[in-house]
Amino acid sequence: MTPSSALASVLVDELVRGGVRDVVLAPGSRSAPFAYALLDAESAGRLRLHVRVDERSAGFLALGLAKGSGRPVAVVTTSGTAVANLHPAVLEAHHAAVPLLVLSADRPHELRGTGANQTTQQPGIFGGAVRWSADLPAPVVRPGLGPFWRSTVCRALTAATGSTGARPGPVHLDVCLREPLVPDAAGAGEPWPDPLDGRPDGAPWVRVDRATPPAAEPLEDVGRTLVVVGSLGDPRVGLDAVAWAEARGHPVVAEPFGPAAVREAAVAHGPLVLTAGDWLDAHAPERVVVVGRVTLARGVGALLRRPGLRVEVVSEGDAWPDPSHVAAAVHPVGVLRAAAETARTDEDDAWAGRWWQAGAALAEAVAAQPSPWGTGLAVAEAISASVPHGAVVVVGSSNPVRDLDLGVAHSVAEEVLGNRGLAGIDGLVSTAIGVALTRAEPVYALLGDLTFLHDANGLLLGPDEPRPDLTVVVVNDDGGGIFTTLEPGAPERSASFERAFGTPTGTDLASLCAAHGVGHVRVDSAAALADEVGREPEGLRVVEVRVDRSGHRQAHADLRALAARALTPPD
Repeated sequence: MTPSSALASVLVDELVRGGVRDVVLAPGSRSAPFAYALLDAESAGRLRLHVRVDERSAGFLALGLAKGSGRPVAVVTTSGTAVANLHPAVLEAHHAAVPLLVLSADRPHELRGTGANQTTQQPGIFGGAVRWSADLPAPVVRPGLGPFWRSTVCRALTAATGSTGARPGPVHLDVCLREPLVPDAAGAGEPWPDPLDGRPDGAPWVRVDRATPPAAEPLEDVGRTLVVVGSLGDPRVGLDAVAWAEARGHPVVAEPFGPAAVREAAVAHGPLVLTAGDWLDAHAPERVVVVGRVTLARGVGALLRRPGLRVEVVSEGDAWPDPSHVAAAVHPVGVLRAAAETARTDEDDAWAGRWWQAGAALAEAVAAQPSPWGTGLAVAEAISASVPHGAVVVVGSSNPVRDLDLGVAHSVAEEVLGNRGLAGIDGLVSTAIGVALTRAEPVYALLGDLTFLHDANGLLLGPDEPRPDLTVVVVNDDGGGIFTTLEPGAPERSASFERAFGTPTGTDLASLCAAHGVGHVRVDSAAALADEVGREPEGLRVVEVRVDRSGHRQAHADLRALAARALTPPD
């Protein structure tokens, strides 16, 4: 057995023992020992291997597999720029607390700084975005290395999963390898000087007991409290938040992410209610408890900046979300499970009731005046009304997620996922494929055209790769429609808009899909879209819906005006 093959085999074996069931491999020469070890493990039925030729897509595929399964997932690359291409996925995993393990093959230490081909300073390449990192030296034939290699994998997985109480996230294991990089021929080579086997019971080399968080003191009882739920790394925290609010009679405003039960327990069209300024002035809370990161609605940000409002944050980690610097207190997630007595008054209950009534009135008004076809809001309404029971929707950044947030009264699916760590448009096709490959439920993706094009390489699946059952709905407004709703899209700035912000590409999505062997259909009505998403996905398909981005700004303005009218009491 060659030293490089020995090291790769031990690391892969220990990854499996530590709970890794999916590994993504981007091909390369320096990483060849890992390729052979992974193929052997897959043949033995110990893991599922996914091969991708684009490292950026590979990183986001691993991210999606981890988000969908809740397990740590490894992504393996060769040396050089291959590692750098994982940086966007690593950053998303860092900010979204996703257990991602980067295993990068490297040249031996003696080649660093010498001008050797495909050699750079890989250790530390991800900076502070990783929870843990190690630089394994190129192996040599000597006894005693097995425990070192195995315990290193255990440390990596412990940091990635947050088992000892820290927040989960990405880790980086850089592994130097010397030639030969392919296994010995059968029967050739010297035996290793000591056993490299793991624990005899198949367990990890180091058992790390999961930390139990300390009990938290209950939150102070404030009668007129509004709970705002944003995106969360652990979906159970969202469920705890709405249970805590329900037990105390507090209304909830929730972004569309996480389990359906969160949004179903919230005020209907809650983010839209917050845009009705006059109504909000008359029904403002005394305190807002923010659970998770709120990244979508400007109305929430404006609410949190209201003078005299007390803001408290329930945070999953030490770096609590508070971009406006208004938080007066920060609490661990354990406060949502802490028992406490409440002393509500009739006035408090009446105030909370008016929030629920406002949501119901707004839902009735929106249903009576649906958005016209040809807008992203109409697409969001059609999808929420048509996806099968139990469906999972992976939603892209920019307009589609905001259309869901404002235009849909409650939940759009049984679970809604998105890359909200940094809310970028990169890697969403691969993320959605990763989620679909881990779920038995029907999985859909809702993406804008630029988001779809940004990860077109995510459609590159080799003939031997696991194939997802995934329907990707692409809302094609030929460019950066999100900017039409922001300051650059104001009519007085139209002269500079199209080239720098609108960025039309004119891409023929049908031809792009055909080039990748991916099914494509274009729909031109709400009924046709409902038919396409109403049946469970079978294979990888793209459903294209064309909309006119020149109408986005007015459509959102009309929706906000409708909210203001619906919540204005009659004279």
